[in-house]
Amino acid sequence: MSPNDHEKKLFILDTNVLMHDPSALFRFQEHDIYIPMIVLEELDHAKKGLSEVSRNARQASRFLDELIQHADLGTISDGIPLTQIEYAARIDERSTGRLFFQVSRMTSVLPESLPGGVADNSILATVLALAKEYPDTQVVLVSKDINMRIKASVLGLRAEDYHSDQVLDDINLLYSGAAELPLDFWATHGNKMESWQDHRGHTFYRVAGPLVREWHINQFLYLPDESNFEAIVRSRENGGAVIELARDFRNPQHNVWGIQARNREQNFAFNVLMDPEIDFVTLLGTAGTGKTLLTLAAGLAQSVDDKVYKEIVMTRETIPVGEDIGFLPGTEEEKMTPWMGALLDNLELLNTQGEGSEWEKQTTQSLLLNRVKVRSLNFMRGRTFLNRYLILDEAQNLTSKQMKTLITRAGPGTKIVCLGNIGQIDTPYLTATTSGLTYVVDRFKNWPHGAHITLRRGERSRLADFAADSL
Repeated sequence: MSPNDHEKKLFILDTNVLMHDPSALFRFQEHDIYIPMIVLEELDHAKKGLSEVSRNARQASRFLDELIQHADLGTISDGIPLTQIEYAARIDERSTGRLFFQVSRMTSVLPESLPGGVADNSILATVLALAKEYPDTQVVLVSKDINMRIKASVLGLRAEDYHSDQVLDDINLLYSGAAELPLDFWATHGNKMESWQDHRGHTFYRVAGPLVREWHINQFLYLPDESNFEAIVRSRENGGAVIELARDFRNPQHNVWGIQARNREQNFAFNVLMDPEIDFVTLLGTAGTGKTLLTLAAGLAQSVDDKVYKEIVMTRETIPVGEDIGFLPGTEEEKMTPWMGALLDNLELLNTQGEGSEWEKQTTQSLLLNRVKVRSLNFMRGRTFLNRYLILDEAQNLTSKQMKTLITRAGPGTKIVCLGNIGQIDTPYLTATTSGLTYVVDRFKNWPHGAHITLRRGERSRLADFAADSL
């Protein structure tokens, strides 16, 4: 092993990086990768099970096995070219480095406070030994474990988080789904404006101007003046754009299952949730902004009244806030019930919107529960949902790979709505910039059949609003 190029780096991968993203092997461009023997041991221990971590551990082992199969056993110590398998080029054509395995015992003096029998400390000892053996090479430990990176820094080693799955450098740059127009918008963009109505009575404008190139398909536009102008970008071409006047769901005559929009963002959300041409919607917002209520109201209106969808399917990642309550008895739906309190709370609220006796309301509640199915994410692989209204709650806790697995379950006529709050991520090693929800918001922002809106204002109660601001 002789990394002589001063510009190249040697990255030592922690086990959690490969269990988070097996394709991390091919995401370091021209730099070399080093796998300590203890990492192989930890992958072997983690491979059993049906969890996402176990699947990733097995996939990482398959990649390593395929690389070794293409290599001459006598040259493993010299490094295996990562370009030897086709998958590497599909991930990143710049993945031209080599993969090194630990082929001999490496000793390095660790502080007495770091016993060598601990797996993390064994990796740190390997990094120390490599840094001393190759003083002219930049040796970098890559780990998703914050404490591991802290210990490495204390020992004078360079350590980094794994950033290749990071969608944005700053979460504040995430697409919000709406844009405020300047007060002189019509003066600068209305010179050659055209307007018309279609057969449904919807009003459209064709505008051109400097702001058009900054817009995204299905983005919401509004003027902050008293005109209450709100529109949706429907298409962009030849330096111009077609925008459609948004419907006003704050009007009691346009309520959805008895629910009216209470602010601009909620009105935007109803516009895309009730649009049959939009197949994928993401709603971001803190607790109390109405994500679940708006989504459920739109789903009931389109499945019970309009018969657009056969039923509503609701699912979420089952991560407890407190201590886990252990195994739950019953069917799949009964096991998921404790996680679906938000569903039941909102169904109860929706059922109280209409008039009728207590018996009628109980009967309606039973009918609604029959129309809404609760499913576990654990059994989504291999399924196909046809003409369903699929709600994914707490989507911020999913990785980009899990999001892909779920979204690709959609068959013809199915609409998927992802709800989440990127400020409340409970999954280890996920952050606001690496969450699967952030990933799909960024990737779908220019798709004609996808839409996103960030809900900013809480509408739960004055107590909840004060607590959110003050606590």
